[in-house]
Amino acid sequence: MKESVREPRPEKVAVVTEVRERFSASSAAILTEYRGLPVSSMEALRRSLSAAGGEYKIYKNTLVRRAATEIGLEQLVPLLEGPTAIAFVSGDVAAVAKVLRDFARTHPALVVKGGLMGASTLDARQTAALAELPTREVLLAQFAGALAAPMQRFAGLLAALPQKLAYGLAALVEQREAAGERLPAPEAAADTVVAGESGTEVSAAGAPAAEAPVAEAEVAPAEGAVAEAGADAPEAAEANGGGGGAPEDGAPAGEDE
Repeated sequence: MKESVREPRPEKVAVVTEVRERFSASSAAILTEYRGLPVSSMEALRRSLSAAGGEYKIYKNTLVRRAATEIGLEQLVPLLEGPTAIAFVSGDVAAVAKVLRDFARTHPALVVKGGLMGASTLDARQTAALAELPTREVLLAQFAGALAAPMQRFAGLLAALPQKLAYGLAALVEQREAAGERLPAPEAAADTVVAGESGTEVSAAGAPAAEAPVAEAEVAPAEGAVAEAGADAPEAAEANGGGGGAPEDGAPAGEDE
């Protein structure tokens, strides 16, 4: 006579499926023993863990063992002894571990037995060490500070450049003055005469600097020469007998009278 195999009850199958999915979806899980912990304290712990990104659940050990075995987590089986509650972590594992540590300080009935992080199993000591890690927010702040430090030093260097340049120019001026060299005043520097391509000195306004007086000196003799030429013109006309004048209107040039 063949012995009949009992099918597992649907509610148990549902619990095993739920536990298996929670293990797969969580970034970490911390197993605790809660023997002797009042119900009111359990509810307070659940609220604190939920605020930190954890979910505190209680299942039968036999169903948790089956779920862990189905997904290859047989290393958790030794921890599933006595009344066990699991904190499934979906956020920062350090924050959840801190909540359990602080709660256990005032409620000695809560005992951390171990945990799971990724595919690695943690014992009680290693799980307790998670509570000493900086939280995710602290790590991000430290990382941002490490990135900002070089930029702050670079900004400080840029801010110091104009001051260092001013110090350098002042030192150069003092060095030249000590050597006896006279430097142009700032107002005179604006009217500094520069040499053009033709060698003519040009002022800052763009006009030739030394040509204006020379031009006046050259124009004066030219006007005197024109005046002397005009004074000699009648004498030349008389010497030529008036023949050098222009013919009158109406008289053809070169025609005999």
